[in-house]
Amino acid sequence: MNRNLLTIIVGAVLVVIFALLLFVFQVRQSEVAVVTTFGKPTGTYNQPGAYVKWPWPIQKVYKFDQRIQDFQDKFSENYTADSITLLTSVYVGWKISDAGQFLREFTGGSVPAAQTMLESMLRSAKSAVVGKHPLSDFVNTDPQKLQFKQIENEIESTVQDELLTNNCGIHIEFLGLKQLGLPESVTQTVFDRMKSERQVLISRAQYEGEAEAQKIRANADREANETLANARAQATRIQGEGEAEAAKTLPVFQENPELANFLLRVNALQQSLNQKSTLIFDQRTPPFDLFGGISTNTPGR
Repeated sequence: MNRNLLTIIVGAVLVVIFALLLFVFQVRQSEVAVVTTFGKPTGTYNQPGAYVKWPWPIQKVYKFDQRIQDFQDKFSENYTADSITLLTSVYVGWKISDAGQFLREFTGGSVPAAQTMLESMLRSAKSAVVGKHPLSDFVNTDPQKLQFKQIENEIESTVQDELLTNNCGIHIEFLGLKQLGLPESVTQTVFDRMKSERQVLISRAQYEGEAEAQKIRANADREANETLANARAQATRIQGEGEAEAAKTLPVFQENPELANFLLRVNALQQSLNQKSTLIFDQRTPPFDLFGGISTNTPGR
C-alpha cells in the first residue's frame, strides 16, 4: 500500500513538472522573451519572472540577451577625399531594442545573422564617411587637426539611420575607430607628406623666431641710441656749464695770473689730500712743485 502511494506521489510530481515545462516559462534579469502564436510574435516579456504560455505547437518562446553585445569588424580598404588608400577597422556595441521586430527580421532571432548584416552596413558607412575626409583628418602632426570623434559620429549616425530605415530592432550603443593602417604602396608617400608638413611647421617657427629677434634687436638699437643721445646731451650741458663758469673766473685770473696759477695748484693739492694718503711725488711736477719752496729747517735750530 505504501509503495502504491509513493508511486502515485512521484507520478503526480512528474506530471506537475511536465505541466510546468509545457505551460510556464521563466525570463531572467538579462533576457527578453518573445512568445509566438502559430509562428507570429504575440507578446514580449522583458521583466524577470515566470509566465504562462500554451504548449508547442500553439505557442513558442524565443529568448534573447538584452545586454550590450560588441564586436570588431575586419580591416577594409577605403579611399580618402584626397585619393589615399586607408585601412580602417571599428569596434561596435549594439543591443536588441525591439525583440519582436528582431525575431521577424532575422530567422529564429539569429544573432550571427544580425552581426553579419551589421558588418555589411559598417563597410558601406565607412566607405562613405572616409571618402568625405582627407588623410590629414586621420594622420596629422598637429593633434588639433585630427577629426576622430567627428568621423566616428558620422559612421555611427549612418549605420543608425540605416537600421531605423530597415526596422531591424537593433540599436547602436557605441562605435569607435579601432585601428588605422596604410598599404605598403602608399606608406612612403604618406611619410613624405608628413615630413613636408613638419618642414612647413619648422619654417614657420624659424620665420616667427627671426621676426621676433629682429624686433628685439630694433628695440635694443632704439634704446641704445636714446641712451647715447641723452648722454651726449648731458655731456654738452655739463661742458657748457663748465665753460660758462670758466668765463666768469677768466677776467679775475687775467688780472693776476701768478695768483691764479698758485690757487689752481693749491686746489689740486687739496683734491689729492682729501683722504688719508701717502704721496710719493717729484717736487718738479706741478702742483707738487709748491713743496720745493718749503724749508726743512725749523726756526731756532
